[in-house]
Amino acid sequence: MRRYLEIYGIMLRNSLIREMSFKANFVLWLIVEVLWFCGQIFFFSIIFGQVDRIGDWSKWEVVLLVGTHQMIAQLFQAFFFVNISNIPELVRTGKLDALLVLPIDSQFAVSSRQFGLDSVLNALLGGAVVLVSLARLHIVPSAGAVLLYLLALGFGVAIHYSIMLTLAAVSFWIVRAQGLVYGYFNFIQIARYPDVIFPRLFQFVFGWIIPVIIVANIPARILIKQLGNPGWLMLHLVIAASAAFCLARVFWRFALRHYGSASS
Repeated sequence: MRRYLEIYGIMLRNSLIREMSFKANFVLWLIVEVLWFCGQIFFFSIIFGQVDRIGDWSKWEVVLLVGTHQMIAQLFQAFFFVNISNIPELVRTGKLDALLVLPIDSQFAVSSRQFGLDSVLNALLGGAVVLVSLARLHIVPSAGAVLLYLLALGFGVAIHYSIMLTLAAVSFWIVRAQGLVYGYFNFIQIARYPDVIFPRLFQFVFGWIIPVIIVANIPARILIKQLGNPGWLMLHLVIAASAAFCLARVFWRFALRHYGSASS
């Protein structure tokens, strides 16, 4: 484990050096992401100009949900998205060979090559929105609720990572799987909507089978809905994230056995 932490530290340092080598690009991407996030807030402001509640969600509860989604999506983008979205290209060009011969786990090698500092900063912006929303709601969550919330954010990132890794691994058969990867990245935007707006069948499919809508909804509910026992919600998230990660790991190993390499 220590060796992997040291290797990851080196990769993070190299990514930061690369990011700072193109400061203008870094700032522009940061501005674009901030404007996109502000657009999401403005979208819900328009909706709540016409209605008082969406199901059992008030305006500032939805804003907190959007901030929670921002944190999870941006952390996923910072640590994993670029790496996973590049897997189909590594397979197509045969550059995956160079990673497979490294004396480290192949999944770790393809998942941790790059890091996006701009996305981390945008995740902090989402955190600021969560804090403002709590103040407007006059809610002071307990230490236990905050701890569960932070753990839930991590499990949310794990769900996005697992599903996208599984989709990227399909490239071992169809080679060009960027459409699947980027399609899912766009699809995760539904996680910022209150779960109550979706039909029950949709909630079941995308709450258990492809657990997307629970990624932000469960952390937000744990923090603001003042439930007497949030254990069931947390258990739901843990089961979904653990199952998604284990299936992704198994499928990745299975897919590797079907990789012909560039020299074959």
